[in-house]
Amino acid sequence: MATAKAQKKHPLAGKTMTGADMVVQVLADEGVDCIFGYSGGAILPTYDAVFNFNHGKKEKDQVRLIVPANEQGAGFMAAGYSRASGKVGVALVTSGPGATNTVTPVRDCMADSIPMVLICGQVPRPAIGSDAFQEAPIFNIMSACAKHVFLVKDETELEATVRSAFEIARSGRPGPVVIDLPKDVQQWRGEFQGEGLLAYRGFDKRKAESDAIRLSKDKADEFFRILRHSERPLLYVGGGVINSNGAPHLSEFAEHYGIPVVTTLMGIGGFDTTSDLSLHMLGMHGTAFANYAVEDCDFLIAVGSRFDDRVAGKAHEFAPLAKNIAHIDIDAAEIGKVKAITWAHTGDAGRTVKELLQHGKHVKTNFSAWQKHILALKKNHALNYKKTGDLIQPQEVIEVLNSITKGDAIISTGVGQHQMWAAQYFDFVHPRSWLTSGSMGTMGFGLPAAIGAQVACPGRIVIDVDGDGSIRMNLGELETCTTYNIPVKILLLNNLGDGMVRQWQTLMYDERYAGTDKSLHKKDFIKCAESDGFEFAKRVADRKDLKKVLKDFVTCKCPAFLEVMIDPYAQVWPMVGPGKGYKEMEVGQYITPRASSAPKAKVDIGNTSMF
Repeated sequence: MATAKAQKKHPLAGKTMTGADMVVQVLADEGVDCIFGYSGGAILPTYDAVFNFNHGKKEKDQVRLIVPANEQGAGFMAAGYSRASGKVGVALVTSGPGATNTVTPVRDCMADSIPMVLICGQVPRPAIGSDAFQEAPIFNIMSACAKHVFLVKDETELEATVRSAFEIARSGRPGPVVIDLPKDVQQWRGEFQGEGLLAYRGFDKRKAESDAIRLSKDKADEFFRILRHSERPLLYVGGGVINSNGAPHLSEFAEHYGIPVVTTLMGIGGFDTTSDLSLHMLGMHGTAFANYAVEDCDFLIAVGSRFDDRVAGKAHEFAPLAKNIAHIDIDAAEIGKVKAITWAHTGDAGRTVKELLQHGKHVKTNFSAWQKHILALKKNHALNYKKTGDLIQPQEVIEVLNSITKGDAIISTGVGQHQMWAAQYFDFVHPRSWLTSGSMGTMGFGLPAAIGAQVACPGRIVIDVDGDGSIRMNLGELETCTTYNIPVKILLLNNLGDGMVRQWQTLMYDERYAGTDKSLHKKDFIKCAESDGFEFAKRVADRKDLKKVLKDFVTCKCPAFLEVMIDPYAQVWPMVGPGKGYKEMEVGQYITPRASSAPKAKVDIGNTSMF
């Protein structure tokens, strides 16, 4: 049953429309300016409704339609759009294989708390369960992957369902919502209401309670009592700060009290990496100095982060000197799930940090000795790599590119070594400038996500840093760039293999490179790009050409593709091996470790089955 909100009457209220027309009108009302999707029989009425909605309208008033090479690309484009803009991305696909092709993007969004609405066609209601042509049990399949799934059985609730999907996707801990939309519901004709949400008593109650939560003065005083009695506080910042648009508040908080900041992979961009207080990323492939700071801190302040396995390693040994751990998160289930805490607040990360600052403006702190220690860690244990020889090192490529973009570009990545090098060596001045598949680690994410980000942010430079393994997964989306003249820059770091898995095989499987060597593959990526209409498609194999070509690559006004042949034996360091703690971190040949009385075990598989 739909409930109405008191508001100005919609100008189209009372008009007779098809269900498909209602869907598109609600999308427009929700501020959707672009849909990413692939058509098919079961969703055809809604595609026709998009055409009819746009007909005769000025371009700025239309709902743009981007058609990818496949539905997985559509899902990741919607995700990239959402990650870069903070708005709900929308994908529109057909039934059966069209819908099942989006399972991975939906799960990816759920794992990284990204708001997205996926609308997929379904066979007519009377045919559901009959194994009709292109039928799949999407409600069952997606229920395990999404924040919520709707199967629209009552056509009179269609309009409210679509509106509610957006409300659910962006509220609380964000996530993807799927609408399984039978074809006969799309074809139904009824009266457009122009308002109303579905009534879910439990959801409505929890949402109202969450929205009403405010940090009390007593609780804030307790936090600042702990802070005043600490000497080495450290902010451990995750993707919740990005999702809550809380980066400005986090930055003000850190600068006001002089507290250093480490971020998770998903938290990159939540704090300006060029600040003296920034230690960049912690964790399995975090900077050595960030991980050393975690080892040294006495008060760990977790904000919108969840102590996942890639960060905490051996959870019981994580932050061993921290007498106190504070945890701020929108999801109560994350509080105390991995680490015992001494202070916690369940609420929006950005709002909570802002409230802490308001309550504690008068609190004076002096962490100058700790800040001096942090600067020494950054100087003495800086990132480093092989800087001699003829082979191009991937870290050098990122460093040169970073000197051109100066932290202002939106960077998207695939998954693998290139992802970690990009996370380590790029600067990020603004939030929502780092787009990567964090929890799921989905190869093929980078290119379609970059396309979505460029559509969302047409005035920004968007660069997909990819690997030859990852880009193969969604290589067909090169054509999408040129079809719609979307000026994404694609930097392919080609090491002729699945580099991250090969690194593990080198370190842990005695160099048995089963399935990861691509040196005999015949793929010519430059010809692929040229065949898809890229006017800028170049390959660099000589170090002396690197700087000039990278400059031309960034300043090119059209879609650009640059392949750089890198050292196939380059590895990602530091590394905290699977199932190990920070005390067992290996820094490789070129990063300086700090003296330790504890002997380091060789990186191996460890006492775990974790990848």
